[in-house]
Amino acid sequence: MYKVTFINQDKVYEIFAKSVYQGDMYGFVVIEDFIFGEKSSIVVDPSEEKIRAEFEGVQRSFIPMHEVIRIDQVKRGGIAKIIENGDDQSDKNKVSSIYTDGSKHKD
Repeated sequence: MYKVTFINQDKVYEIFAKSVYQGDMYGFVVIEDFIFGEKSSIVVDPSEEKIRAEFEGVQRSFIPMHEVIRIDQVKRGGIAKIIENGDDQSDKNKVSSIYTDGSKHKD
């Protein structure tokens, strides 16, 4: 099982999957067989439900290599989540992409 952390639209995604490998399309990492926590009617985690809904029906996801922050092989899964940029007031969670759109910069 793998924990993959990557950037997507200025947000940090942390997901778990059974299979992660370099894709045939140059420059992409392939993530397959997503693992989410068991659905429970007693406890609902809104952050995991959001990412579960986003990847619902997705069999395979191609992530640009330069957006991948980290890939860890883990023994147990955890809670998949999306970390909104700026949620934490400290600088430790403010991660940005290597490549940025030049049109976003103010002159």
